[in-house]
Amino acid sequence: MSERISMSVERVDAREKIYGEALYIGDYRFEDMLFAKTVRSKVPRAKILNVKIPALPDGYFVVDRDDVPGKNRVKILVYDQPYFADGVVNYIGEPILLVVGPEREKVFEIARKVEVEYEEIPPILTIDDALSGKNQPIYGDDNCFVDYHYEKGNVKNAFANAETIVEGEYETGYQEHLYIEPQGVAAVFDGEKITIYGSMQCPYYIKRALAECLALDEKNVRVVQVTTGGAFGGKEEYPSLIAGQAAVAAMKTQKPVKLILDRTEDIMVSTKRHPSRTRYRAAIDADGKVIALDVDIIFDGGAYAGLSDVVLQRGMFSAAGVYNIPNISVHGRAVATNKVPTGAFRGFGAPQVFFAIERLFDKIASKLGENPVDLRLRHAISQGDFTATGGIMRQPVKIPEMVEKLEKMSDFRSKIGKSLPGDEPHIKRGYGLSLFFHGCGFTGNGENIIAAEAKLKKHSDGKVEILVANTEMGQGALTALRKIVAETLKIQFDDVIYELPDTDRVPDSGPTVASRTTMIVGGLLKKAAEEMRERWNEADEFEIMKKYHHPDYIRWNQETFEGDAYPTYSFGANVAEVDVDTITGEIAVRHIWAVFDVGITIDEVLMRGQAQGGVVQGTGYATIEVMEAQAGRLLQSTITDYTIPTTKDVPLVECAFIDNPYEYGPFGAKCAGELTLVGAAPAIAAAVENAIGREIVRIPIKPEEIIKKLD
Repeated sequence: MSERISMSVERVDAREKIYGEALYIGDYRFEDMLFAKTVRSKVPRAKILNVKIPALPDGYFVVDRDDVPGKNRVKILVYDQPYFADGVVNYIGEPILLVVGPEREKVFEIARKVEVEYEEIPPILTIDDALSGKNQPIYGDDNCFVDYHYEKGNVKNAFANAETIVEGEYETGYQEHLYIEPQGVAAVFDGEKITIYGSMQCPYYIKRALAECLALDEKNVRVVQVTTGGAFGGKEEYPSLIAGQAAVAAMKTQKPVKLILDRTEDIMVSTKRHPSRTRYRAAIDADGKVIALDVDIIFDGGAYAGLSDVVLQRGMFSAAGVYNIPNISVHGRAVATNKVPTGAFRGFGAPQVFFAIERLFDKIASKLGENPVDLRLRHAISQGDFTATGGIMRQPVKIPEMVEKLEKMSDFRSKIGKSLPGDEPHIKRGYGLSLFFHGCGFTGNGENIIAAEAKLKKHSDGKVEILVANTEMGQGALTALRKIVAETLKIQFDDVIYELPDTDRVPDSGPTVASRTTMIVGGLLKKAAEEMRERWNEADEFEIMKKYHHPDYIRWNQETFEGDAYPTYSFGANVAEVDVDTITGEIAVRHIWAVFDVGITIDEVLMRGQAQGGVVQGTGYATIEVMEAQAGRLLQSTITDYTIPTTKDVPLVECAFIDNPYEYGPFGAKCAGELTLVGAAPAIAAAVENAIGREIVRIPIKPEEIIKKLD
């Protein structure tokens, strides 16, 4: 069987190479391949009393928890999410079993006929319900996946001596990734070794999860990324779940199994951005200086813990924004609710909190009667200052230069903070500013734990191959990493080979997340290329491996959240121009100007695409990407119901970049991709607030809410 499978995959690969076609997991075919369909929970919380399976034709199978040879829990951060429901269900859409067979339509028909008998349990559906204790907790005794606190300075004393105290509460909603290609994998078992092909970000996450699920040695688990049509974080942890399900089915049936979600199913059950509620209290002295912040952050984690722990941490470490606040207390919780699990999404917890802190600073400016630009510049962190966690900002911070460049691009300073007439009498125009950062790489000591390895291989024909686990998902890694190696070795770009990763061939360079690929992995490849250049004539073929270690200056205490949360930071500044229709409440985002400090851009065309795409995604987050749950069910489950910006919604986006090289990045590069989304929502919210003269504390900003405020 393995020979037939190999020949099939080779034919697929040949089509990609010869005809230049991008072939996705849906294009892969294997001899005797079976299709899988998931039977899912229809209630938010219940015990499973009975599952009635219809008569199965020959060649059709049901796969459930009893077929899992190893651990029926997905390896993420904690082992709480089952591959197949284990006697209970905790959200609508939770997988109970697979129906597997050779004819797709027949598989779907059988799946529709499966009957599940439930004993329903009162669900927990909101943040307030999660903390009230009125229903049985989903997780632990307090219904919190994690509950963290850190503090810098003397917050109590600062508030006792404050001249003014300003408070604010801010909320953000779900956001759906809506990648081009839905989630999908194929599993092949040859009697000894399992191979997973799929659309993914993190091949080694899947490899380790499957070893435990299938009770196999890791050497008998192979994971191969195929062309991936977008991810935005949505294909970080979730593919481990469906890969495990498909793998169990392949082992049981002894045939290749393909599991691809349809679009509505994908929207209903895959992870989302965490909804949030953030409360601030700011202490201000007689000179108008913000001397303390007291912050309470709550993320809705959904039914299972997933990545909520580390998503919350990044949000908490963003609590002071780009400002130098001497005293700060931050309390953060991720709570469990009987709704779809939430997880990784571009920005990873920072967009929620940056929305809140930037809205707070606009409120403080209004309270003090100060221009919001001047207030921000007075408080902006500088080189040598301490971060919120007590780390040192070692690199130059070019916020004043970025704001100056924005002013030259947009002439916004005279307009910001004012409601201006639009092109029609019922149109109000407003301008808003946001300042923000993104901590580069994994939080805290995460990069040292990963200890990423990157390999370069010189071939006898003079070509050089990049061997890393980092994936291309539309962000440009295939170009950026090849450029780093080609430039360092002084060889042609086309002489650098970089194929989609296969865990049998590449070392574990860590996941393709946290905007770490260019800075961390690209940095390792540059070092490897420098050594290879010196040893070029040593042999026709040889390999060089490099392993990542944090710079020596980094100090971090994971228990107290004290020290350098990140090795360096990238910064951004946005100005938004919006028109608000005071009759319909509709918002038209007309123009966004954006300036970014990403160190040195490796490829400006790619970076400009990242910047424009991130701003547009942030625009949707702020305005039209409405997703709400009712009785645990998402109301927006199709592309018709869940709208993202189209060409008619996309504002004019003008981008510029500030050079600020990072000593340990390749050619000075820092992180880039996630940063570009973070600032759009707070800038747009500020602009809408300026336009209508009413406070905006929640995104997405729905027209009906604007009408209520105006009434």
